[in-house]
This record gives sequence, C-alpha cells and structure tokens, in this order.
Amino acid sequence: MGNMDFARAERAPQTRVKVNGHKHTAWVDITQSGTKEAERWLHPGGVRFLWGEREAQKWLVPRFYRPPMDTMLEARLPTKQRNTQNSRETSLWSSGFGMKLEAVTPFLGKYRPFVGRCCQTCTPKSWESLFHRSIMDLGFCNVILVKEENTRFRGWLVRRLCCFLWSLEQHIPPCRDAPEKIMERTGVQNVISGRDPGGAGEGQVSGLVKKEVQRILGHIQAPPCPFLLRLFSWALLRFLKCVFLNVQLHKGQMKMVHQAAQAGLPLVLLSTHKSLLDGILLPFVLLSQGLGVLRVAWDPRTCSPTLRALLKKLGGLFLPPEANLTLDSSEGVIARAVVHAAIEQLLVSKQPLLIFLEEPPGVLGPRLSALGQTWLGLVVEAVQVGVVPDAMLVPVAITYDLVPDAPCDAYHASAPLGLWTGALAVLRILRGWGRSRPVCVRVHLAQPFSLQEYTINARSCWGSRQTLEQLLQPIVLGQCTTVPDTEKEQEWTPATGPLLALKEEDQLLVRRLSRHVLNASVMSSAVMSTAIMATLLLFKHQKGVFLSQLLGEFSWLTEETLLRGFDVGFSGQLRCLVQHTLSLLQAHVTLLRVHQGDLLVVPRLGPGLTHLAHLSAELLPAFLSEAVGACAVRGLLAGRVPPEGPWELQGIELLSQNELYRQILLLLHLLPQDLLLLQPCQSSYCYCQEVLDRLIQCGLLVAEETPGSRPACDTGRQRLSTKLLWKPSGDFTDSDSDDFEEAEGRFFRLSQQSRCPDFFLFLCRLLSPLLKAFVQAATFLHQGQLPDTGEAHISLALHRGRGESSGQRLCRGPRPRFFSPTESGYAEQLFQFLQATAQEEGFFECADPNLAISAIWTFRDLGVLQQTPSPAGPMLYLSPAFTSWENQEKLEQFIRQFICS
Repeated sequence: MGNMDFARAERAPQTRVKVNGHKHTAWVDITQSGTKEAERWLHPGGVRFLWGEREAQKWLVPRFYRPPMDTMLEARLPTKQRNTQNSRETSLWSSGFGMKLEAVTPFLGKYRPFVGRCCQTCTPKSWESLFHRSIMDLGFCNVILVKEENTRFRGWLVRRLCCFLWSLEQHIPPCRDAPEKIMERTGVQNVISGRDPGGAGEGQVSGLVKKEVQRILGHIQAPPCPFLLRLFSWALLRFLKCVFLNVQLHKGQMKMVHQAAQAGLPLVLLSTHKSLLDGILLPFVLLSQGLGVLRVAWDPRTCSPTLRALLKKLGGLFLPPEANLTLDSSEGVIARAVVHAAIEQLLVSKQPLLIFLEEPPGVLGPRLSALGQTWLGLVVEAVQVGVVPDAMLVPVAITYDLVPDAPCDAYHASAPLGLWTGALAVLRILRGWGRSRPVCVRVHLAQPFSLQEYTINARSCWGSRQTLEQLLQPIVLGQCTTVPDTEKEQEWTPATGPLLALKEEDQLLVRRLSRHVLNASVMSSAVMSTAIMATLLLFKHQKGVFLSQLLGEFSWLTEETLLRGFDVGFSGQLRCLVQHTLSLLQAHVTLLRVHQGDLLVVPRLGPGLTHLAHLSAELLPAFLSEAVGACAVRGLLAGRVPPEGPWELQGIELLSQNELYRQILLLLHLLPQDLLLLQPCQSSYCYCQEVLDRLIQCGLLVAEETPGSRPACDTGRQRLSTKLLWKPSGDFTDSDSDDFEEAEGRFFRLSQQSRCPDFFLFLCRLLSPLLKAFVQAATFLHQGQLPDTGEAHISLALHRGRGESSGQRLCRGPRPRFFSPTESGYAEQLFQFLQATAQEEGFFECADPNLAISAIWTFRDLGVLQQTPSPAGPMLYLSPAFTSWENQEKLEQFIRQFICS
C-alpha cells in the first residue's frame, strides 16, 4: 500500500482501541468518547483497518459500494436466500473479513531491487556515469505529503496553509520571449522569405505566410502563466490528496535525473500512458522536485479547444493538424517548419519535455503512439543537425493500483474531454471519495542516457530482417521445417507527416529507439498489489480459493516477482495488504463464508474476468521469458504426450536443445512485438538462450545426458565447427552454441518436483488470453466472412462504381458472399464472436477488442489476410494460400499447440 507509515488500529480488549496516529499514540474508548474523538487521533490519509469489535468497525472501516451478485453459484439461490447472502457479504467486507488471522510478515522489505538501469550494450558510458550504489539506499518519498518542513516558514498558521505556501515557492522560470525567438529561427525565416519550397516564393505573399506561421505557432504552444501554474499546483495537490493514498517516488531515481539536468543538456522524458491523469500528475511531481515547468506533448484528439487553451497556458504542446499533410503540400511544409523551430527553441532553452510513447487509454490500435514517435523524431533530428550537442532521454512509467479513468467501451470512443466535462468528473470523484478506497501510485524514473551515444552504438546492432509471412507461413503450411536465421520485421504504428519527412534510416532509428525506451519503462515499473491478486485469481484459482491459502500464495508470488528483478509498489503486513487489495477489487470478487470458519474468494464471471485480465497484464513482463519457454515446451510435447496425461509421463520425454530453440523461435515470431517489447539490440537467438536459462533456474528443466553420448561438459575432444553461423554482436554465447550440431548432446527433462506441475501450468496460462484469441480468430475464418482474391476485386469494383462506403452498402441491404468488409468492421465482428464464445465456453479473459485487433494484424503479417485500399478504408480478404479449409485447420493447430488445456 505504499512505503509510508499508515494509521493502524490494532485489536484491543472490549472496546478500547489502540490508535497510532501521525504524531500521537493513544488508547481510545469508542463507547465513551465517540467516533469524532477517536477519529481525531488518526492520520488524515491513513488506511483504517480494524480486526476487532463491531462498534469500532462502524467508523473505522469506510462504507463500500455493494455490487450485484452475478456469479453462477448465486444465480441458483432463491431471492430471499440471495438477499441474505448479499447482506452477509457486505458485513464481510466491512468487518475485515471477520476472521482472526495471524499477523505474518512476508518477504517484503528484506530485498527490494533497484530497477531502471539503462542498456549496457547501447549506452555503456551513460550506464557508468549517472549511477552510484549509494543512491539505492535513499528510499522513497510521498510527493503529495506537503508539511511545514517543505516551506521556508514555521508556526501554527503555516501548518494549516503549508500547501498554499508551498505552491507559491515553486520556481517557474519566465519564457515570455519564446514566440519571438521561434519566429527568428532559420527554418521559419526561410519559409517566410520563400527560400524553402512551399513558402512565400511559391505564389504566396510574405505577410500572409507570416500570419499563417503565427497562427500555427499559437496552435502549438503559448507562454506558460506563472500565476495559473501556482494556482493549479495548489488545487491539484488538494485533489490528489483526496483521490490517492500516496504518490511514491524513489529518491535515488530522482537524484539520477538531477545529475543529468546539471550536465547542461536538455531533458526529454519518454513515458508510458496508463491514464489521462498522467499528463497533469507527472508535471506536478517534477515541479515539486525542482525540475521546473515540464512541457507536455498532448494528444489533440483527447482535448476540446477550450481545454487545449488551458493546457497550453500550463505548458502543453499540441501538434497542428497541417503537419500531417503530404510532403508536397505548402500548408504541411509551413506547419512542419514551425514545429521544428518550436522544438529547437525548447531544447536550446533547456526546458524539460514529456512525450508519451503509448497511445492514450481506450484507443484501439498499436501500443506505440504515432504522435509520440513524431515528437521523438523531431528531437532526434534537432540533435543530428547540431541545434544542441546532445539530449538526455529519461524513460518514465507510472503505475496505479486501479487506473482512475479506465474506459468502459473501447469501440465507441468518447468525445474529446472538455473543460466542463473534466470539472464534472473531478466533482464526481470527490463525491465518491468517502465511499471508495483510495489507491496508491508509483512514479518511476529510469536512468537517463545520452541520445548521441545511443545513435552511434545502435546502428551497429542492425541486422537483416524478414516479414512474418516469410518466416512462419511455410512452416505453418508444412512446406518446410527450418526456421530462417534472421529477425522479424513487424511495425504496426503508422508514420505521420513529420516522421515521413526524415530519411529512411532516421525513421528506422526513431522506431527502434521508441521500442527500446518503452521496454526500459516497462521493466522499471513496479508491480502493484492488484496485479498480483488479479493474476492469482485468474490463472490459478478461477473457481475460487480460500482466504487462508490466498494469503500464502500472495506472499509466494510477491517473492517470485522480486527475485526476477522487478520492484513492487506496496509494503506492510500481509493480512492488511490482502484486505486492501480485495477491497479495491470488490466489484469483481465475491466473498463467501464456509462452515469451517474460512472465507472463499471467487472471481465474478463475465466482465469481472475481463477486468482481472487487464490488471494481470501488468505482471506479465516479470514472467514473460518463463511463460514463452513453458508454452514452447507445451508445443514440443503436444505431438508426443496427450495434454491430459500425467506429469510423470511428460517428464520421461527427452527435449533436445535444438528442438527447444526451434519451438521458442516459432512462438517468438508468432507473438506480437507490442507484447514482447524485445530490445532491438538483442537477437532472437540470444533471447532463446535467456528463456532456456530461466527455465533451468526456476527448476522446470533438468539437464540430462543421453546414454552413450559425449558429455556436454567434455570440451577436450571437441572439434572446430565446419560451419559458423555468425550472430549479431548482442549474442555473447560461446562458439559451440552457434552451431546446433555441436549441441546435440544437450538434452533436458521436465523436473519431477512436486511444485513443478502447478508452476508450469501457471506459466502457460499467462499467455493463454492472447493465444486463445488467436485460435478463435482462426476458427472465425471457417465462417466465411471474408471473400477470396477474386471476390474482393468484384467487391472493390462495386464500391467504386456506386461511390458508396461500406457502411452505406451494409445499410442498403443484405451483404452478398463476395462483399469484403473493412478492417474496422471485421475487427468488430471478430470481437462479437469472442464475446459469444466467452459466454459459451467461459473464456471471458479473451473477450477484449485489443486482442481482436492484434489477431487481425498478426494474420495480416502472416499472409492469412490481405488488404486493398478503398474509400471506406482498407478492405480485407483471404489470401490464396488460406482459402482452403485444410490450410485454415493447419493454422489453427499451429497456434493451439502452444496452449495448455
């Protein structure tokens, strides 16, 4: 629940409760002094837990919203019995589960890894210069905990006005002459004078071009208003105290960022995007830590014009729509010149810049943001042309217990957020503050690294790449068995106008840099307690688990997460953590009392499982290597041992290193890059060895020597390989592993330890939502919703001849067999099919529109689907190789082999 001292109420005899407050400790008799007297001793933002008498529980435990009971078990109960069950469940939530549980101190606090180191392969100098072991012990700070010590004044009045005084003392450097300096930049002057194509020399008057430049500049930014910034900081601090329990930041990470800022180079923060609050929370955090006003590159689609005007006064930046026009458009040339000049002036003035590398929440499509890559490309170009000698890139991530503004329906995107809409949302949150449990937030700042250093070293790691169709389609259809020795090329993020204006080599640099930084941000993110609880309930105990067992498994999974080098965003007593987490998930979890005195925790079916699947995705990066390896082993055993066979029978089979490498490569090529987020400097063969090492370290695989073969450790009689398969420089394995013929004596078996079957099944299930969605998408091909190549050409001719869109054609009458749906229409049909299958088979974790989009794009890259441009959007049709039922069955069986039933 965060790393701070919480207010705890321990159990006491009768009605006397020991309350640990912020500065006082006292025994409070609730029956005599009343609730107000007792509440006076509590910390204002503390978590109120009580494992004691019923009278104290009425005020110590906040009221919870009681969701409807929609489990299968409760559906069978009569109405009167169901009402009794609801009242009992409400009493369970409000009474701290009503159990006398032993206070167990888990693994937390004994070991906490320091995460966020930069890549040693691409940026070795930055890896050494901006880190010292002493910063690991600096601990955490709560950013929203502003006290008298945070101001220059002292006294009783200061203690009541410390938030307001703190906002007045924030240093906000003036930048009133920024528009004039931008107008004086060389690129803007060339456009105004007509020396550049598309400027005044192209038939336009110089005065009109200057007005157009000023209009575009006003759309991009405005000078920040110091008074408005201080007022907004004070109001935001009050709001965050009401919404969040704490906002934690590691002091050591902040010290690394301060050291990078003192080097005299501009800071560019590249962040993940989990909530719309990120854009105002991160500038507040950095302003409170003395980094000045953070300029945020906002997405214009998420804000109304009124809200954009306010955000620009607070330091926001917006890309003008004219910048995405074609390269030969005069309006596009002028807009791109102004955007370049604005970025150059911002970097020269050393103002920190925040860019979101992920799409906003609720937006269907690729994970990497096209707008984020555009802003990053502008920074890269400014450094390469010498506007600034270098820039320091800082990967940033922010994690919540629960994301505050998770969208309900991703297919029907809401309108841009307006000023009044945002104000009403704030009032709604404040109104429900007393009835909901406040959540915890962690802000992560990874180690800064030099952009110039990365540019020089990263180009040497580029090797040959092939499309997914070239890599996997012959293997899926059974035409060959050898996996090509090359990397996969997969890019789902569309390129915008400013990025297309760069050279092709620079575009590739920006794409790989953004993927590299996003990998660093995800790896430095802490795992919250809700992600651990959702993973346990979804992948281990979907039919229910006793609370006493859940306590032990929560501690076990936390230890496993910490041992893999990932940090966690909570601390405290185990029973308090579990109660706090279950209370946050109470809308998706049911508590049932059993006669043994224990509690049964059951996930709710339907949307509850879908929500748990979203939360569990935050834990997947910690176990991704083992999950890929376990699914690869499952695929290797699929043709030898029946899936329902005993574990001892599967442990008899020998698994060669060649076969394991091949299965891991096949699964790596099948999984989307947006899920894997592999570093571009790491080869697939190097990652295969890492996966194999992880499986051996966790005890699932045991090395085995075949009888009569030369031991793998006997290097005295080894001969030089006749054929060397040279790998990229990222492969640090020995020369024996480069030639698989030399490794034929290396075999493995599945371990026969008692814990291995459950752990193996748990790892396989981590990837099951995506793989099951792929299988359902392959099954959906059998329904004939897509035409073949010839029928698609007829459909396209009908569209062009009648001049109507696909939506108009659908509304006009029934669809013929040769009608080709658009990509968005087919994605919605597939999502509806996933929902219908979830209702029949119970796979609610697969009913996700993002999984439907990923399946369609993966099949398009694989050559199963092809597309043709049309006025209504890209139209899909089946490729000639997969029009037959037999090949569609081969595709389904190829994917199904990696799923553990």
